[in-house]
Amino acid sequence: MDISVVIPLYNEDESLPELFSWIKRVMEAHSFSYEVIFVNDGSTDRSWEVIEGLKAENPETVHGIKFRRNYGKSPALYCGFGAAQGNVVITMDADLQDSPDEIPELYRMITQDGYDLVSGYKMNRSKGDPLSKTIPTKLFNATARQVSGIHNLHDFNCGLKAYRKEVIKNIEVYGEMHRYIPYLAKNAGFTRIGEKRVHHQARKFGKSKFMGLNRFVNGYLDLLSLWFLDSFGLKPMHVFGFIGTLMFLFGLIAVMIVGGTKLYCITKGIPHPLVTSSPYFYIALTMMILGTQLFVAGFLGELISRNAPERNNYQIEKQI
Repeated sequence: MDISVVIPLYNEDESLPELFSWIKRVMEAHSFSYEVIFVNDGSTDRSWEVIEGLKAENPETVHGIKFRRNYGKSPALYCGFGAAQGNVVITMDADLQDSPDEIPELYRMITQDGYDLVSGYKMNRSKGDPLSKTIPTKLFNATARQVSGIHNLHDFNCGLKAYRKEVIKNIEVYGEMHRYIPYLAKNAGFTRIGEKRVHHQARKFGKSKFMGLNRFVNGYLDLLSLWFLDSFGLKPMHVFGFIGTLMFLFGLIAVMIVGGTKLYCITKGIPHPLVTSSPYFYIALTMMILGTQLFVAGFLGELISRNAPERNNYQIEKQI
């Protein structure tokens, strides 16, 4: 199979028929063998009924996954990637803001230009999104470029992306890490990452599901988590053990100074207050305790080291 199109969605029943017709028209015009995988992320509208109708009309090309409840975009992509069979996997949003007309060029860049991953770059966002969304997005992308080291990408969170099949089968998209799939791919050894300028359309139906301040706060927290896991995820003792040891040693030296000062005063007959009346003694003691706890945390982190077996256990109600 040439192409798998993975479409995560939440309450997009009005857009789905037009989106599939558009994808089908593009695929047939270029004689691609393809499948479209709709992942219904706990929608409360008629999205699943629409998907079932499309499946009945196109049994060979339409597939659907229905979550029992809303999990988020990353779990939807994770399950869609697991089901994808195409040599090239295309992801796009279901709101008609991503154009299926971009698919042939994305496919060519993967198969002929040799890219592992090609990310879309929405050039005309200002026509489709408010400033309250575009300005924070620019700041977010600038930070992501610096942290990830992928300096040629301008839009990490663009839903329109193309992947070589080996990429999506060797990365783990969890939590809300869909924003950083290029970073995940880079960490997995897929470094041929490119970018394509794509047309971005105004939303035709409904409203955006990804607005709000928490979207950007969570984005930065996820970026920090991914950076830490990339740097220290397999060696947590290197950071926790180092900081813990440093704090313990500083605390120990401070206690020795406080105690030594007291002993010196006793031997010289100089009046001196009790050691326990000095605030430095308690600060030093606290540093020693915290240092010990951080060291133990690093040791436990080494034992756990990202081995949560239930991380990607999602309740799938139906699959067609």
